[in-house]
Amino acid sequence: MTGPSLQQIIDANPEAETFRFGDGPDLSAEILALVRAGKKTATCEAMRVYEAEGDALPVVGRRDVALNWDGTPALMVETVEVSTRRFDQMDAAFVAAQGEFRDLAHWRAAYKAYFTRNGGFSPDMELMCERFRVVEDYA
Repeated sequence: MTGPSLQQIIDANPEAETFRFGDGPDLSAEILALVRAGKKTATCEAMRVYEAEGDALPVVGRRDVALNWDGTPALMVETVEVSTRRFDQMDAAFVAAQGEFRDLAHWRAAYKAYFTRNGGFSPDMELMCERFRVVEDYA
């Protein structure tokens, strides 16, 4: 038995945005596994992504659909907190909620590489920081 199609999910949740974790199939699958295991309850992205692409920022209470890399629905998540901060102001508590990193230094190295690959890095760049909870798993 297969789950609902992406169109069915969007029709039932017209306010929902769709997104992919990571910037490639392997990273995306790794992050989805962490979310499913309850180890990842937060994420961040460069504010320029939202500004350049015109995407809506997450809003507390909104439910969005995390996609598998192939574009099929993976999870529905609900935003529980949104904040902005500079890269150089990230703290260990938020890093721990991201579930992927050993510590703040590991986060800085990994995200510096990620942002460098995806449009550029600077220590004072603004980040959108989101905490979320899983509402539905389509696996």
